[in-house]
Amino acid sequence: MTYEGVLAKMQTEFGNPIQYYLVFENSFLNVNQLLNKNIEINFVGYQCLNCGKKKKIFRQGFCYDCFYSSPAVGDWIMKPELSTAHLGIQDRDLVYEEKVQLQPHIVYLALSSEVKVGVTRKTQVPTRWIDQGATQAISIVEVPNRYLAGITEVALKNHYADKTNWRKMLTNNIEQIDLVAERLKVENLIPTEVQEYFYSQKNDLYEMHYPVLQYPNKVNSLSLDKTPQFQGKLTGIKGQYLLFDDGTVFNIRGSEGYVVKINV
Repeated sequence: MTYEGVLAKMQTEFGNPIQYYLVFENSFLNVNQLLNKNIEINFVGYQCLNCGKKKKIFRQGFCYDCFYSSPAVGDWIMKPELSTAHLGIQDRDLVYEEKVQLQPHIVYLALSSEVKVGVTRKTQVPTRWIDQGATQAISIVEVPNRYLAGITEVALKNHYADKTNWRKMLTNNIEQIDLVAERLKVENLIPTEVQEYFYSQKNDLYEMHYPVLQYPNKVNSLSLDKTPQFQGKLTGIKGQYLLFDDGTVFNIRGSEGYVVKINV
């Protein structure tokens, strides 16, 4: 069977194990059903997720022009502390920025390779943690806007990593840390402005179980630009990665905007 469409990050459903779906314009695919099966991925072309034009992808599924004009990829996305909508100050599109920035945000600790700190909108719990391949995650604070979450993350970056070591995550080389105990250590590390929002007693530890039959010892990342055709047996799905029996890993989110044919 053949599926064709533009890659976007896999949609997920929280469960044991987590369910993954590739959603195309005219079809969708439950990726879990492909475990232990041979699949073939063929690169067809590009299509910008923003403008829909068949232009080479620059970053995050966007062509060059859209990446530097769309409010969906402003600097405040990656650096929440740069958010200004709470001040009524526009970056690229104030209406869009107010909609996204002025809603409840969570600052959290997650265990994907080592303990990391991060920020997500409350509506993205636990999706954000699944996308990062975290095995556990716990909230630190819930704040009313993205700026407050951003300055909290900045304060905690001095004590925790803010990026996932994807190689360790995919080989399941993960430190064993008690996140409930770890959360108690951060109360005096967060900014004064967010002290009132600190979670001290809330029992909200999430555990994520991924559909992985076998973890690789070493990983080799698949690039469709360099290898436009790939075939292998799927042995796992974790984060936004497909894992294959030869150690190849394919980052779906890193390939957003790529048009592919998948033969099953």
